[in-house]
Amino acid sequence: MTLSNNMKMALPIIIAIVVAVLPTPEGLSVNAHYFFAVFLGVIVGLILEPIPAALIGLTGVSFAAVFGLVGETAKASRTWALSGFSNGVIWLIFAAFMFALGYRKSGLGKRIALLLVKLLGKTTLGLGYAVAFADGILAPFMPSNTARSAGTIFPIAINIPQMFNSTPDNEPRKIGSYISWVAIAATCVTSSMFLTALAPNLLAVSLVEKSTGITIAWGEWFSTLAIIMIPLFLLVPYLTYIVYPPEQKKSPEAPAWAAKELVSMGPISKKELIMLGLGILALVMWIFGKQIGVNGTTAALAVLCLLVLTDVITWEDVITNKAAINVFIWFATLVAMASGLKQVGFLKWAAGLISGGLVGMDPVSIVILLVVLFFVFHYFFASVTAHTVALLPLFLGVAANLLPAEMIQPLALLLVGSLGLMGILTPYATGPSPIWYGAGYISQATWWKLGAVFGVIYLSALVLLGYSIL
Repeated sequence: MTLSNNMKMALPIIIAIVVAVLPTPEGLSVNAHYFFAVFLGVIVGLILEPIPAALIGLTGVSFAAVFGLVGETAKASRTWALSGFSNGVIWLIFAAFMFALGYRKSGLGKRIALLLVKLLGKTTLGLGYAVAFADGILAPFMPSNTARSAGTIFPIAINIPQMFNSTPDNEPRKIGSYISWVAIAATCVTSSMFLTALAPNLLAVSLVEKSTGITIAWGEWFSTLAIIMIPLFLLVPYLTYIVYPPEQKKSPEAPAWAAKELVSMGPISKKELIMLGLGILALVMWIFGKQIGVNGTTAALAVLCLLVLTDVITWEDVITNKAAINVFIWFATLVAMASGLKQVGFLKWAAGLISGGLVGMDPVSIVILLVVLFFVFHYFFASVTAHTVALLPLFLGVAANLLPAEMIQPLALLLVGSLGLMGILTPYATGPSPIWYGAGYISQATWWKLGAVFGVIYLSALVLLGYSIL
């Protein structure tokens, strides 16, 4: 049954009120109880999304601040409410959205994808690798996997099966189904491979720092997770070829089509070359930031200025980019809401409650159990962001109660590194999923089956990594 928008509006409010009027549990302050009710309403709102997500977050923060649920004075409440907007990671997300815009406006993203199809597209397996590599090359610079996979890769890739008369209604398994699954499976891996490949990754790193004091840098993220992400990424097209094979194995027309598209684009432009150079500059500063004394956020903002000054994008693009501004407000308010849970003492109370059931287990088993539960719980979420805000601080709180200090950082890396991978589970699990599912090449039943198979593979790789770094 599909809920009406009025029902979607009412449900978060009803749930928040019901939770608020329940008796305050023992050991929890009244303020913490009320704040959790507001927080739960925000999470339900993010799942149902009757209004823009940023407005949901802003409403939650404003409501909690007005009623003084966080902070003992009006000034303290205001400081808490605005704390997310001064968070460096939130500004990094905003700047990275501008990089994505630069790739699109300059045409460099499209050119890269077409070049790969031209080079690798003679076979269907080669086309799978072309789609995956295009995503992988763009991933470090595009924090929205929706913009990357659905906005850049999809318009190009979806033309390929149609050349072979493979449509949702006519021989979808011929080639279209294979291309669709490779595209979504690859973007889930690349979203976990790079810190800057998925906006919730950056949000998660901020929450880890606020919850534990641990800072996860770009280079540390990549060097730790690449051990499994690179093999998984290289295996995705081949695994799909085995598990969900295309009926057509050859695709001689695809390279010719890509070559024709490249001719229509013309020679590489000055803006594309500038975009390429600035993208590499940003990547170098993110990787070697610690060694050269440059913060990732300030590096991103500097490159953003260069993008405008070199006319790759305009200042008008920056101030009118609704997607970037929406995410900026959305994530800033969610960071404040998540920090509020800790500030009012709710996380300490809830973590203590859950920890009681895990007492007596050895630390390594606790880490693996937490990683598996964190991953599997994504079946209940239609948003990686909502999942991150709702569960990451809680799981870190449980870990802080039960694990030795030296195991917190490896666990944090495993949890945040799972955020992209878990997008494979369902047709609604991550931003690009509805786009590829909506293309019609893969039925819902097949998607759930493939999601379960690849989910087990991805989670198993994560668990193996856990054993190797603990």
